[in-house]
Amino acid sequence: MAERKLRLPRLDRSLSARLLLLTIFFVMLSEVFIYTPSIGRYRKVYLEERIAAAHIATLALKATPDGMVPPALERELLSHAGAYVVELYRPGAPKELMLGPMVPPEIDAEFDLREGSFFGFIDQAFATLAQDRNRVILVRGDLPKEPGTLVEIIIDEWPMRMSMIDFSERILALSILISMITAALVYLSLQLTMVFPLRRVSESIVAFREDPEDPARAIVPGRRSDEIGVVQHALAEMQTGLMTALKQKTRLATLGEAVTKINHDLRNILATAQLVSDRLATIDDPEARRITPTLVSSIDRAVELCTDTLDFARAERPLALARFALRELVEDVGEQLGFAVDGTPAWDNQVGPETIVAADRGQLSRVLANLGKNAAEAGAGRVLVSARREGRIDAIRIADDGPGLPPKAQARLFEPFAGSARPGGTGLGLAIAREVMRTHGGDVVLAGTGAEGTVFELRLPAA
Repeated sequence: MAERKLRLPRLDRSLSARLLLLTIFFVMLSEVFIYTPSIGRYRKVYLEERIAAAHIATLALKATPDGMVPPALERELLSHAGAYVVELYRPGAPKELMLGPMVPPEIDAEFDLREGSFFGFIDQAFATLAQDRNRVILVRGDLPKEPGTLVEIIIDEWPMRMSMIDFSERILALSILISMITAALVYLSLQLTMVFPLRRVSESIVAFREDPEDPARAIVPGRRSDEIGVVQHALAEMQTGLMTALKQKTRLATLGEAVTKINHDLRNILATAQLVSDRLATIDDPEARRITPTLVSSIDRAVELCTDTLDFARAERPLALARFALRELVEDVGEQLGFAVDGTPAWDNQVGPETIVAADRGQLSRVLANLGKNAAEAGAGRVLVSARREGRIDAIRIADDGPGLPPKAQARLFEPFAGSARPGGTGLGLAIAREVMRTHGGDVVLAGTGAEGTVFELRLPAA
């Protein structure tokens, strides 16, 4: 299957475009919250101006002794006030001043500016904008400079509505202009401070993914000390460490292949040496009989080292998982090791016949054999194997009655070539066991060790 090539997104789907759209959206949303009280305030001021204009019109009535003006002048005053009727009530005055016909037009709604609230004015403003016909309204309000003086006017609502629509259009145009300017400034600042550096990081990651061993594809961090600077430095350190690890892994893989080939040839040579040493044991020469056991022991250790090294190199092979009875496998391992039920060492299989596990039979057999062999070489006289289920984990315990592990061996127990507790040991047995168990999704742990013996526990996902 071809590897999918990663590409940076197009401009219309990039982070920059999203930031631009979000900036415009939030600026327009802010303008909506500003416009809502503004339109309520605009309507209130409009009506207050009409009341002030009506008060000026009533001043002509004060100049006449009877509070009356000619009809032509009255119509002109009402036209300037933009009202059908104007009435003025002053505290302590003997009568009211009035401009307009004795029978006023039919009133559709009444509003008292003295009783309005913040949200009330907003509600009335949107109610005015929602009208699709002209209404005749009566408005009451006090004069700011003459407390207690009440003015009532009867006016058409449609001119006020048109003025409010014109005000709204100006606010909308101004909001669009502000949002575009703000969005452009925010967009440019974000491009310079965030998007361009992040895009550089993204390009470096994509390029490094294609060839992680090329030093030229690693990012060169800048001098920034903020979060993006921290990301750049962390990415540079990670890429440098990964390149070093990959180069080392390549060298180790090449070395491993060479060692595997050498081990194969060395095992053939040692097999020949074993045959010769076996013939030496039959020679009737005291000196030959004296040195032969040492020679055979050395050759056996060399063969064991080659075998363990090859096994360690093959530890990551794919699993062949199957469900099987664990008791039968434990019996097979005991026979393979040459342990007897009542011999020395004794192989005590206490696994119940109902215990079923899901694992690679061959690899699990290798792990049990390694642990049993280690126990025998440590001087154990009895190896006990048991199993139990703990929730979703199958735990297999291998306990022996040997002398226990020394503290030095416990510190590096599972490290290859370092965790052996006996002279001449390779330390690969437990390393291979842990590698196999972790490949299964489990682990091998040292459950306990001391003068009474050592207990290892194999943990597998439950079948």
